[in-house]
Amino acid sequence: MRKRNERRGRIEAAFERLRSTIATALGAAENEHSRVVAECARQEFALRIAQTGVAAAERDPAEITESPNPEFDAALREALREREEAFAEWTARGPSGLDELVREAAPGSAGLPWRDWLGQVGDANTAMPPPELWRIGTAVVPDSPDPRPFPAALPLLDESHLRITSTGASDDVAQDLVQNLLLRLISHFQPGLVRIHVWDVAQLTGTLPGLYPLTGAGLLTAHDPTRLDEMLETLSDQIRRIHTSALAGGHTSLRALAEAEGHRSEPWRVAVLFGDGQPLKEEQQQQLQRIARNGLACGIQLVVVDLPLTVNSAIESVTLLGKDLARTSMTGPAAEVRLDEAPPRGEVTKACAEIARAFEARRARVRTFDDLVPEQLWANRSTSGLQAPVGFAEGEPVWVTLGDASPHTLIGGPSGSGKTNFLYGMLGGLAARYSPDELELYLLDFKEGVSFAQFTPGKRDPSWLPHAQLVGVNVNTDREFGLALLRFLAEEMRRRAESAKRHEVTKLEELRAEDPDGRWPRIVAVIDEFQYLFAERDTVSAQATTLLEDVARRGRSQGIHLVLASQDVSGIEAFWGKPAIFEQFILRIALPKARRVLAEQNLAALELPRWHAVVNHESGVKHGNEIARIPDATAKDTLDKLQTRLWERWTREADDPVPPRLFDGSLLPSLSTVDNFAALRPPTQVPGALLGQVIDVNGTAATARLGRSPGRNIAVIGSVQLDATSVLGAAVLSLARQYRPGGVSFTIAGLLDDAEDDARRVVGTLRSQGHDVEFTGLDGIEEALTGIAGSIDGRSGSDAPRFLVLYAADAGQTRLEQKDPQTRVSGLDQLRTILKQGPERGVHVIGWWRSAQRVKNTLGMGPVDDIGAWVAFDVHGQELSQFAAGQVVNWSPRARRGLFFDRSVHSRPEVVLPFDLDDLVDRGPAVPTPRESTDERSGAREEAGE
Repeated sequence: MRKRNERRGRIEAAFERLRSTIATALGAAENEHSRVVAECARQEFALRIAQTGVAAAERDPAEITESPNPEFDAALREALREREEAFAEWTARGPSGLDELVREAAPGSAGLPWRDWLGQVGDANTAMPPPELWRIGTAVVPDSPDPRPFPAALPLLDESHLRITSTGASDDVAQDLVQNLLLRLISHFQPGLVRIHVWDVAQLTGTLPGLYPLTGAGLLTAHDPTRLDEMLETLSDQIRRIHTSALAGGHTSLRALAEAEGHRSEPWRVAVLFGDGQPLKEEQQQQLQRIARNGLACGIQLVVVDLPLTVNSAIESVTLLGKDLARTSMTGPAAEVRLDEAPPRGEVTKACAEIARAFEARRARVRTFDDLVPEQLWANRSTSGLQAPVGFAEGEPVWVTLGDASPHTLIGGPSGSGKTNFLYGMLGGLAARYSPDELELYLLDFKEGVSFAQFTPGKRDPSWLPHAQLVGVNVNTDREFGLALLRFLAEEMRRRAESAKRHEVTKLEELRAEDPDGRWPRIVAVIDEFQYLFAERDTVSAQATTLLEDVARRGRSQGIHLVLASQDVSGIEAFWGKPAIFEQFILRIALPKARRVLAEQNLAALELPRWHAVVNHESGVKHGNEIARIPDATAKDTLDKLQTRLWERWTREADDPVPPRLFDGSLLPSLSTVDNFAALRPPTQVPGALLGQVIDVNGTAATARLGRSPGRNIAVIGSVQLDATSVLGAAVLSLARQYRPGGVSFTIAGLLDDAEDDARRVVGTLRSQGHDVEFTGLDGIEEALTGIAGSIDGRSGSDAPRFLVLYAADAGQTRLEQKDPQTRVSGLDQLRTILKQGPERGVHVIGWWRSAQRVKNTLGMGPVDDIGAWVAFDVHGQELSQFAAGQVVNWSPRARRGLFFDRSVHSRPEVVLPFDLDDLVDRGPAVPTPRESTDERSGAREEAGE
């Protein structure tokens, strides 16, 4: 019993301790909860006080709490204590620290009041880094116990764009702010290092009128409010140009490039746009955003006023509050900025006029492309020679002369040294002085580029250089085009020599005097990177060397001048042992770091700075050196502007202005634009099939005449379907153009599934023209061959012209080899009969075989001269010798290039380009056969195959 009572006592005691412990824990939890609630309330009040402002919360607590609250009081006391500590620290070090910071980051006119610098011409040059900050006024913190003012400044050039919002302020306040900033910029640097573009959505003129004296010097451009696109395109072009030129070496920005090289190669460009608070058109807004993202790296600074602009790029903002108050992103919302007062209008105008005069004086020493252009265009005569300035030395022009004494020019310089710019400047100077009746240009660029393409009409710019007769670009793999140009010059030289002989004279100057009614312009042929013409040890190099030597030696007397440009001429193997070639190049131009262009001991080019050249009319000997600074002829509104002027004048004056022929090695010629095709008319005595374009100066079509002579058939050899079907289509379309509907019949056989659609489109095009066309596939080819063979065996049929076109003739070889059980004649026998006997009866075969061996398999034991003409693509030369009268054929296949040989015309094969037929061939649904009338096929080729 006693033990039971003891246990009960212990249990009750334990329960009592448990209840006590639980009560203690609950009390502690309640106290902690109260503390946490109070702390949360205090932090919430602290956040509201921070958002509202300490001073505002102290003045009007009701803005934060509706009734007295101890947590609010505690939060306010803490905020007041922190403010006092911050202001104490700020008062001790803030204003003086900011003064010192601005003095260091904004030197000179960037940080001083305008009275201390306005009217002075800046002397900071490109070797000096720009100021990091630019002053706009003074700032104060209104709630500070010691509200001393401190300078307010913003980062600009290379650092950040600027957005100004004129909320509650007049337009004059925004204009004054912008004007003050621009004045600081243009007054700090040497005149010309800052260029300004201004656009105002609401005003044609009147925006920033005090700065208008800068417009005459080209330092400020006021853009038409209706032509914002032009301004944005100008800025975009600058960004593209800088990225592809100045930044091509790997630097990420002009600032980084300047730090690496010790000077800045491009001026800063500040674009100021005054808006009305409304966003721009979507395309304009997107382009502006792109400029903002990429502009700072290229020295392009945006200042936008009341124009929405959000971009992932550095941008500072200024919000105007009234007459002269503002808040900025640099000083924060607590500080008020009192903007600097604007200088008097007369002082601004006077200062800008002085800067413009200083810039004009400086520009007089550093000339531009415009200085290469005479005041009066086409005033010179080329009777005795050609002359034009190419650069300037000490403000005086440096001239080049092409005449009897210095007939030809050799230009040398490594990549990036300015050969193209020099050529542009020289060609621009010549074209401005001599009319197209006095000067003709033939321009060829062997680089993988389009340096001379701007002299031809384009989609964006329809103008062309009136003097240009031929422009070749992207011809690095078409060395035959360079050879063709030399052949043309040799032929022209002989033509002029024969005319001179008839007039009993020897030189062009004398010929022009004896034949004043004749047209005898001087010819300048420019070949850039000409060493590519002699890159291989083959017949092209051998022939080109012979022709170049002939033209260089005899061209001077006939007014034909060569301008050859290259990175290095020493390694041209074709010229070894032929020093007489370069002896004719009296005029030598050496660009920076050029080697082996001047005489061996003349090292002047190695020390040249950029934009300079050595001009030497003494075959490169040292005493003939003239050091010229070469203006930029590649920038916008330089040579392109001159070209437009010359083109507009020529189109007004010429009876029938013809643009130059453009040979672009990266494009295929269109059959519809070929002169030979356009000239085809019925009736014709001997039809000619156009198979491609010969690589020559005139863009002549490769034509195979299909007369009634043995062997007048055509074979296309090679496995490239796109090229082969192009040749077949061009041949058929050109032949059809020479007959009236009903005067000729075509049998077109699509024997390969992959090429069947190409054949059907040609069929559809012929039928749309009214011609008699029979289409057959592999199933009907034997019947078609039997019918055609029967028409030419003398027992039936007529002599009406007929063309059998075989798409992949070898695809039917197996079927055609099978002999008819009754006649013991195979379809292959019928085809051989047509090939041998058909041409004399007006029946000709135009077939595609996918290899040379397959052509021989079709011909069997018969002679290969049953194929009178052929075009081969991806076939090596040794496989073609038997088709070229046994001669050795030096040929390695090239993309989109073929080899054409007509045994009745050619002594050796010639390279051709297949035609583009897209604008002639029916691109609609393929023409169905009767059995496929319910299964029409799309006529569109795969994009990759085009």
